[in-house]
Amino acid sequence: MIQVSALRLRISRRRLECELWGLLFTSLGILHLIWLTAYPVLASLYYSFTSYSVIGRWRWIGLQNYERLFQDPEFYNAIYNTLYLIVLGLPIGIFASFLLAILLNQRVRGLSVYRTLFYLPSILPAVATAVLWTWIFHPTHGLLNIALQLLGIVGPNWLADPAWAKPALIVMGLWGAGGSTLVFLAGLQDVPQELYDAAMVDGAGRWAKFRYITIPFMSPYLFFSLVTGLIGGFQAFTSAYVLTFGGPVRSTVTYVFYLWENGFSYLKMGYACALAWVLFVVIVVFTLITFHLVGPRVYYAGR
Repeated sequence: MIQVSALRLRISRRRLECELWGLLFTSLGILHLIWLTAYPVLASLYYSFTSYSVIGRWRWIGLQNYERLFQDPEFYNAIYNTLYLIVLGLPIGIFASFLLAILLNQRVRGLSVYRTLFYLPSILPAVATAVLWTWIFHPTHGLLNIALQLLGIVGPNWLADPAWAKPALIVMGLWGAGGSTLVFLAGLQDVPQELYDAAMVDGAGRWAKFRYITIPFMSPYLFFSLVTGLIGGFQAFTSAYVLTFGGPVRSTVTYVFYLWENGFSYLKMGYACALAWVLFVVIVVFTLITFHLVGPRVYYAGR
């Protein structure tokens, strides 16, 4: 018994030693997580209940920021613009990425070159991409309107017309479809070929194979793109900031742009923190709804 107790004591000491060494080696990461992630999150929650202008002292005001938020017409305008970009831009982006993945899954010469070319725009810096598109959307010298003119179509004044500014942001979003295309391409290559062969033996056409084999096997990838696209859509900022700076006539003021504007232009940091926490709740709610409505319809092979 004494030997067993001594052995257990030695093991527990050894385990404690390993845990202490582990904490020592991960201490920088833990401090980074606490100081640069946990503290700002908790501080933003606290400041959302204060009147805080960054350069002055804060003053506790309770729920006034949240009450004011729901009485602010600019808040509803930002929500409308954001939902517009999500409702129209997200389905178009998923469809374009999926179609592009199907085309890049064909066996043609130079396929690796095509895949590289289509994926390359998605790794370019967002600001550089936005600056490039300001030239493309130029009303007289832009490549897009020149191409439309060759087809006999008079192109609109994309970024200066409130009716076309949000569609312009959606068109620019298609430029970065290569990231989702890569995900879909990986999914397409994971579909068992023997299922296509069996379906062909049974006399199934292309549409039947696509509907009953490709779509079910691709549903996890489509679901992933839907959820990540939804979360990313609510956080849209860079394109509205660089291309239009919220204009024209506040038609491209997205939610995060309005948040940034209050926090860093108007120095209403308490109000901006309240906006941030409302955005967090909205994203969580929409994500949970998506999981509840779409999640059960996703097919996972082998389950």
